[in-house]
Amino acid sequence: MKTMLIILMLIMLAVVLIIPVTAMWISSLFVDPEKEYDTDSWIHRKLLYLGTAIMLAPLRVRIHVSGKEKVPRTKKVMFVYNHVSNFDPLILYMIFKPWNIAFLSKKENFDIPVFGRIARRCCFMAIDREDPREALKTINRAAEFLKKSEVAIGASPEGTRSKTGELLPFHDGVFKVAKKADVPVVVVRIRETEKIRKQAPLHRSDVYYDIVDVIKPGDPEWKNVHMISERARTSILEK
Repeated sequence: MKTMLIILMLIMLAVVLIIPVTAMWISSLFVDPEKEYDTDSWIHRKLLYLGTAIMLAPLRVRIHVSGKEKVPRTKKVMFVYNHVSNFDPLILYMIFKPWNIAFLSKKENFDIPVFGRIARRCCFMAIDREDPREALKTINRAAEFLKKSEVAIGASPEGTRSKTGELLPFHDGVFKVAKKADVPVVVVRIRETEKIRKQAPLHRSDVYYDIVDVIKPGDPEWKNVHMISERARTSILEK
């Protein structure tokens, strides 16, 4: 009887996993990997959240959030964060589901099977930091998304993941998105996500997402993107 119960549970688990994974794979086939989409697909967005939840569940991640009440309720907002782990943006968009965040990300991330296509259909954008002209096109496009409240925008001003945990210099350019759209910048300090890969699944990982500042149009720093960047970086560094 016990053996039958275990087999039944395993079958149910397989069904729970197979159905959404299959749905994600099928839906990704209808996405053109070379096309830039102008609207956020609610179906692909739901699949993105579902797939991420399935992936995070066995990793035993416990998420702690502080300052969420500071975030404006509108999608006309840009999230910036320090980048210490590949899990950082995944957990961030799960915390802030109502905002439907679309991230500025490196091109290579869109080559990830299934996920890359679904992310593109959810208005995630590749940004080429080596080509200023192409980067500016992406910045302008992201600003347009904010102006029409299609999605919120997320980006790491460091431009890459910090391998030491120390905050890297910020690229001021990403703040042009918020400046052009004239929307608030929500500054998120992320802590201890780098432990997930080392501890999962045997040990639980406690990770922390703290809203440490909201920089608004009209604030003294709003005069130029460098001042916005410096305030955001200082906010993350402060303990």
